[in-house]
Amino acid sequence: MQFSDILGQDYIKNHLTKSADLGRIPHAQLFIGPEGSGTLPMAIAYAQYVLCNNTDGENNGTNESCNIKFQKISHPDLHFVYPTVTTEEVKQKPKSIDFIADWREFIIEKPYGGLFDWYAKLGVQNKQGEIRVDDAQEILKSLSLKSYEGGYKIMIVWMADKLNIAASNKLLKLLEEPPEKTIFLLISENEEDIIQTIRSRCQILHFNGLSEKIISDALINREQVDPKTALKIAHQAQGNYSKAIHLLQDNADDLPFDEWFVTWVRAAFKAKGNAAAIQDLILWSEQIAVLGRETQKKFLQFCIEMFRQALLLNYETKPLVYIEPKVEKFKLENFAPFVNGNNINDIFNELSDAMYHIERNGNAKIILTDLSIKLTRLIHKK
Repeated sequence: MQFSDILGQDYIKNHLTKSADLGRIPHAQLFIGPEGSGTLPMAIAYAQYVLCNNTDGENNGTNESCNIKFQKISHPDLHFVYPTVTTEEVKQKPKSIDFIADWREFIIEKPYGGLFDWYAKLGVQNKQGEIRVDDAQEILKSLSLKSYEGGYKIMIVWMADKLNIAASNKLLKLLEEPPEKTIFLLISENEEDIIQTIRSRCQILHFNGLSEKIISDALINREQVDPKTALKIAHQAQGNYSKAIHLLQDNADDLPFDEWFVTWVRAAFKAKGNAAAIQDLILWSEQIAVLGRETQKKFLQFCIEMFRQALLLNYETKPLVYIEPKVEKFKLENFAPFVNGNNINDIFNELSDAMYHIERNGNAKIILTDLSIKLTRLIHKK
């Protein structure tokens, strides 16, 4: 992984390479950044820089055999841990090592991919991934051995906020008493979801979302997109290069979040004073309830953003609006007057609560029906 292939984040690139050149390498670092900002490719490029003893700020040093191993993400002193679930092939106690072939393909195909992309790769349905204590045992086992090439061993923990309590406690002990010449690189989108005792033992680096110019230039140079389209996609991507690629591909199998949202708010709008329309909301709840929990959570996050965009339109800040619903006869401008300062906080809280309960394996149909009935009141709040 070349640093020059990583979009933006120049300050972090310089910080990591210069500290490595000076031999000042913290044993534990935490990369915090939003989806699509490049935390994972940066961690891999940094690992390559350290393990291959590269210099001058780039991964093209004299240790060619080492650099070649990184092209296939197969260096023996580079280890990964990431959220997993049970599948048809791995029916119980799934561990990261069980999915290493899928993981390598995922990194090569979608280095900027997010958690939802990884779950799609695994074929997750009504399950939620986590990093379990068995993974922590594998970390301990891997790092207890001598390095193959006599240098550092590096453990990348992707989505460290998905560590369960037992795994967090075992990892904490390793961070307190790390094996010799071992580096931990933890990656997360949500700093507050990582237990404080782990955070306090890491040097934290914050990644910003990518600028529209960086994303549009990447789309022009890497994907041969015309400048006008690239700028439009970059605006809609909101700093997330993975999202930009999804928007560019516009896959036919992409989930119709905007259609589900429009169906929902139209039914909620009609349901006030119309008991018969409640049935539409119940049917909608049943439809969404059969989806996987990760899809439900991602959809509710999409709903939060739709309400936020409507609020921005209502308060005449159109340059900040980037969503363009594709549903026939639905215009965000017409919906915007129903989202205002008197109801947006309640709407946000209800959506956040629904995500919280779904994440903790609540009955999705009951949660979504309750949310829908509450929306019928909130959407008419003046």
